[in-house]
Amino acid sequence: MSTQIDTLCFDVLLLSAPNAGGPVPTISPNHSPPPSEAAAERSSWRSIVRHDVPASLVVFLIAIPLSLGIAAASGAPLIAGLVAAVVGGIVAGALGGSPLQVSGPAAGLTVVVAGLATQFGWAATAGITCAAGLLQILLGVTRIGRLALSLSPAVVHGMLAGIGVTIAVQQLHVVLGGQAQSSLIANVAGLPAQLLAHHAGSVLVGVLTVMIMLGWPKIPKVNIVPAPLVAVVGVTALAAVFMVDVTRVSLPDAPLKELIPPALPGGGPIEIATAILTVALVASVESLLSAVAVDKLHRGKRSNLDRELIGQGAANAISGALGGMPVTGVIVRSSTNVAAGARSRASAILHGVWIAVFVLAAGAMLELIPMAALAGVLLVTGLRLVQMAHIRTLHRHDELLVYVVTAAGVAVLGLAEGVLAGLILALGRVLYRLARATVTTTEEDGVWIVRIRGTLVFLGVASLVRTLRTIPVGAPVRVDLQVDHLDHAAYEAIEDWRRGHLARGGSVVLNRAAFRAAMRGDTGRRLIPWQPQRQLVAEVDQRAAMLDGILEFEASADPIRPMMARLAADGQKPTQLFITCADSRIVPNMITTTGPGDQFCVRNVGNLVPPYGSNSNSVDAAVEYAVEVLGVAQIVVCGHSHCGAAAAALDASTDNGSALRTWLKHLEVSVRRSAALPDIVDPVTGIKLSPADKLSVTNVAVQLENLRSFACVRKAEEAGRLELVGLYFDIGAAAARLVLEREPYLVRADEELATTARPPVDN
Repeated sequence: MSTQIDTLCFDVLLLSAPNAGGPVPTISPNHSPPPSEAAAERSSWRSIVRHDVPASLVVFLIAIPLSLGIAAASGAPLIAGLVAAVVGGIVAGALGGSPLQVSGPAAGLTVVVAGLATQFGWAATAGITCAAGLLQILLGVTRIGRLALSLSPAVVHGMLAGIGVTIAVQQLHVVLGGQAQSSLIANVAGLPAQLLAHHAGSVLVGVLTVMIMLGWPKIPKVNIVPAPLVAVVGVTALAAVFMVDVTRVSLPDAPLKELIPPALPGGGPIEIATAILTVALVASVESLLSAVAVDKLHRGKRSNLDRELIGQGAANAISGALGGMPVTGVIVRSSTNVAAGARSRASAILHGVWIAVFVLAAGAMLELIPMAALAGVLLVTGLRLVQMAHIRTLHRHDELLVYVVTAAGVAVLGLAEGVLAGLILALGRVLYRLARATVTTTEEDGVWIVRIRGTLVFLGVASLVRTLRTIPVGAPVRVDLQVDHLDHAAYEAIEDWRRGHLARGGSVVLNRAAFRAAMRGDTGRRLIPWQPQRQLVAEVDQRAAMLDGILEFEASADPIRPMMARLAADGQKPTQLFITCADSRIVPNMITTTGPGDQFCVRNVGNLVPPYGSNSNSVDAAVEYAVEVLGVAQIVVCGHSHCGAAAAALDASTDNGSALRTWLKHLEVSVRRSAALPDIVDPVTGIKLSPADKLSVTNVAVQLENLRSFACVRKAEEAGRLELVGLYFDIGAAAARLVLEREPYLVRADEELATTARPPVDN
């Protein structure tokens, strides 16, 4: 089920909340002139002081325990994790293309770094990190960095899950007071002995840390303080007060003197090249995915992915040169940055500055932290990389096997091997689907039925031709074509057989509209599935066109019949009441990308909701039934451009005695309000709306007010069970805008969307 309406509703709340991502720009042409450069500079500094400095302090506090924990889990010097955090914040924050993304050491690279440190030593690992950064810069400069986003989501999520499981099992050993082993199998094999020989103090500290990590976010009003910070600070204080005997963080007395300079790795060129490529690709993929996820959390400037890759490469080159860990963009710190109110890249830069100052001036405080506390933080973080939401989604899309193979391969064989196994399986499945087509023939009442299912391309032509040749010469044939795609080779094979069968005295019935649609790939839920039908209307009468459409639907309905059967048995449980115009150009399911059972729809001339008590029984009944019986979570009122009802309401020549004029009396409030408002400008095109389109936008806002005249709506909204959303659909542009009940009234929907799906937590 689509989340389009959910996200739009979320944006209405976002736009109405104070300090939620910045002030909504005034789009009216009557806005005040732009400020001078000096005034703009003063405003920028005020914004940094007011928003970015507090946000940077919050991110700094959460980055310290995470950086130390990731360094410990990777087998790296703890100072290397702090160096990566400082460089990631300052360098990637200043040079990167994602203004609100925060970079530093990431849990997703823990397995890679641990393996490199074991194989090459830390100095060589720092050299590999430096070289990987230079490779990232090259990828960004050549503008091919975004190709990393072409990875299958099943492979990416499987990679993160495999890393998460590995981290969790490793850190369980540390929680029990022992040492993590080099591989998952060794860690699992060593758990029984570790359980028998555990250290009571470490177990107490680790278990308490895990409990705080899991429980703190569920406490209302206080969870604005990050759980890792609360867990580490709280457990450290308790361990100090009660003098619990545990292993603690150990930092060098002079951190700058203890930095390990990079060195050339020893080994074969293939091994070294593989290590550099692995670090570069994994760091790039994590950074780009994190940048895309962060873009969905705020309404500011979108990320420049190529520039982001250059910034990440520069950070890795410098971090490696200083003996630090690899750097990536990280979603935990980035989402915390956005939630804390950051407005610019100054927050990420300042957080790196605070870490540097803290390490140099107050490093002794870090040495109070128990290693088991950091392990507890990483244990929970690793388990959160395995997300049930991803598993359910991939299962619905039949991609779960790729996910499982990738995760298992990463956990057991290693990151590069696991990702390669996942990519090979994903590619193999694509090729299998391209070649998979079932062609069956049956005889029913003297007519041979040829059923073609799946994807029919040149790889399956030989099997198709063999099956068609089994049909007796001169027999009547009906071809039931239901395929995802039909390439030219398959098309010619069917056409050649059809001509030959007709020449030998047979007959062939073929749905030509479905045939042409399959050639174009217009199968399933598409934006323009009716185009062949509209062309057909010009050739035959309307009734024949309708019947042809019905037959085509019934012939291709097999995939949705199980779903429709469940809907019939379970009853309707829609999430939205969608109120829109009766205009034939408006297709609600197309606009919101929803399907059967998702929407309870009301359509009338002008998408009107007369106030309660206006004797509009049909609309009244629909609203009350949707709210009180169906329990919908959203009510959406959708107006549109080029609306005939709006034009008629503005046209004084409309017959006052007609039924249309009587109905349009409900528009009079909207007409008066629209006339009193300043001009409304489309936020995308910058073009001033016509009077009729301006009325359509204003009318949506008025209908939202009218909805609140219903007691059931008002009560549900006040209880937080119902959200009201206004939409405006520009028919010519095929684009939706969000309608606000205040100036600027019309807002870009593409920039206002904030996904309700949680981005992957990768560290």
